[in-house]
Order: sequence, then C-alpha cells, then structure tokens
Amino acid sequence: MSNNKVWLVTGASKGLGLTLVKQLLNEGHQVAATSRNLDDLSKAVNYTGNEFLPLAVDLKSEESVAEAIKKTVDWFGKIDVVVNNAGYGQAGGLEELSDEEARGNFEVNVFGSLNIIRHALPHLRSQKSGHIFNIASIGGFTGAFPAFGIYCATKFAVAGFTESLATEVAPFGIKATVVYPGYFRTNFLTSDSLGLPKNPIAAYQNVREVQQAHENAINGNQPGDPEKAIQVIMQMAAEPEAPVHLFLGQDAYDLAYQKMEVIKNDLEKWKPVITSTGFDHAG
Repeated sequence: MSNNKVWLVTGASKGLGLTLVKQLLNEGHQVAATSRNLDDLSKAVNYTGNEFLPLAVDLKSEESVAEAIKKTVDWFGKIDVVVNNAGYGQAGGLEELSDEEARGNFEVNVFGSLNIIRHALPHLRSQKSGHIFNIASIGGFTGAFPAFGIYCATKFAVAGFTESLATEVAPFGIKATVVYPGYFRTNFLTSDSLGLPKNPIAAYQNVREVQQAHENAINGNQPGDPEKAIQVIMQMAAEPEAPVHLFLGQDAYDLAYQKMEVIKNDLEKWKPVITSTGFDHAG
C-alpha cells in the first residue's frame, strides 16, 4: 500500500530534497519534484520512467505553483505526501541585512511553502487524506545563532504555521509535520545555497566568526547522514500517528533541550512578575 503513494517534493535538485526523491523512486513511489531549473533537476535525479515527473517551478509565483499542482494531479491522479523542502540560508546580522535581502529569504522559505500548501490542500481535502511535511531547521526552534537571525525567523514562521495547519486540517484526515534537521552533510552551506550579506559591518565580529565557521569549518563536516534523515521522514509518512514536531539528529535533539531549559529558567526566575498582571479581585 505504501508503495502506491504520490509524493510532491520541492527543492529537489540538491540536498535533502534530492536524496529524498532518489530514495522514493528506488522504493517504488511516484514522485513529482520541483526545481527552478528543469535540466539541473533531471540530471541530478537521472531517472527515466513514468513514476517521475520533474517540474520547473517558481515558488514565488502562485500561477507557477498552481500549474505544477495541476500537472501532478493530472499525471498521477492524486497527491498523498507534500514535502516543502525548498529554501536557502541567509547569513548576516540583522543590522547588516537589507530589507530586500530579508524579504527575499521570507519569499522562498515561507511564502513559497504557503503557495504550495494553498494549492495542494483542495486535493488533499477532497480525498480526505494526506500528509504535509514542512522542512524547517533546528534554527526554527532556537534562534541563538549570530548571523542567522533572518534565516531563523523564516524557519520559526514555518514551525508556527505548521502547528496551526496541523489543527486546521486534522478534521479532514490530513496530517502536518514540521521537521527540524540539525546539521546534515549536504551542499546547504555552499555558495549557491547560502546568501551572504551585501553590506557587512566590521564591528560584528561574532557574526563574521559564525558565518565563516558555517562556510568553512562546518561545511563538509556535518555529523548528520542525509540518507538516514530521509529514512526517518519516509517512516513518519507511513505512521498513523505521526508527530507534529520531528527533530532530526543528535545535535537537533540536544539544542532543543537547551532551548527548553532556557525558557523554563526564564519562566521560573521571573514567575512572580509574570503572574502579577491580573486584575486584583480582593475586596
């Protein structure tokens, strides 16, 4: 039964998206995959057969997204699993990044996913089934990374709307999961996937250090195995009770607990002040 699923995967020409598409096809699933460049996608996947539908899509264009969803349903007859994977990292301190740079990151990472969701949901609702995976990042749960404030903000947004989405679509038999990967050894930190600030400010040494560490020391040495990450996502797509929050990697697990400890400590330290704001009903 699971081998009859139709998957729609965005950002499929590289990284986790490409690994997912290859593994899905290898295991007999039907896959519609999107990328900005059709040639790059077709070459990267290197699969000929009716089970694979490569699509050139501009996620920032509702018309382009709507056309891709229609082609997928016309080709396969349905969509079972949507994976909003497309996105890019944007480095730079908040003061450094221009309005254009910040909005550009939101356009792809947030509004691109919303375009896909908006146009896929009518089909999922009509069939009363489906699962939407929105790929965030551990940076969508903890923002304690100098140089990645805007990127983290986009991924916090993804996490937030996925929580709401899960409650909204549950009555239709549809599931939604936000995925928080830690560091996985893909090309995510290479120049074509990581935007750098056009106007860096010399005073921000901590921002430069973290940015350069991601470009150099971390890139190529990430602890996570993309193949294993994909196996977890595929397993969750088959689970009747899949989680709304799916963390991937020991590093993501550890960072999530660090964040929760910070919140817990802030809550308890300031509890008398936090809880002092109600109306006084005495007398």
